[in-house]
Amino acid sequence: MRRSAAAVGSSAFMALAPGTVAGLVPWLLTGWHAGHWWPPLRVIGLVPLLAGAWVLVHAFARFVRDGLGTPAPVAPTEHLVVTGIYRYVRNPMYVAVVAAIAGQALLLARPVLVVYALVALVVMGAFARWYEEPTLAGRFGAEYARYRHAVPGWWPRVRPWRG
Repeated sequence: MRRSAAAVGSSAFMALAPGTVAGLVPWLLTGWHAGHWWPPLRVIGLVPLLAGAWVLVHAFARFVRDGLGTPAPVAPTEHLVVTGIYRYVRNPMYVAVVAAIAGQALLLARPVLVVYALVALVVMGAFARWYEEPTLAGRFGAEYARYRHAVPGWWPRVRPWRG
């Protein structure tokens, strides 16, 4: 796949998938109307929200640049992406989406978003475990097995994997 096609496909998928899960659904649940928690606690919500947004952009860019494909199952990468943020954690997009939802929960003082973040984490974890991992193992074989053994799926490493 050409980089330009990968960029267009990744951008569309980013708007569709994380945009829906971390943007549209929280808006539907809350109307983005804030509750009344202690203001400093609410401001702290900006940290995971902004960090999640940054990680998402970085991770999607890696799929274009290094993988020559998209995160969408219908247009997968040609190469296993193990650079950048992927040297620390195998599922940075999922971690970032949950962080963004949790950040909104704090920022908006809305407990329903905490529950939603946990549900999203379980659903994404199941998808990663029962679809993505077997698919990547079948596609990239020993390369993915080494990566999977060295890099945790959900809690980032302290030092980057050097592969």
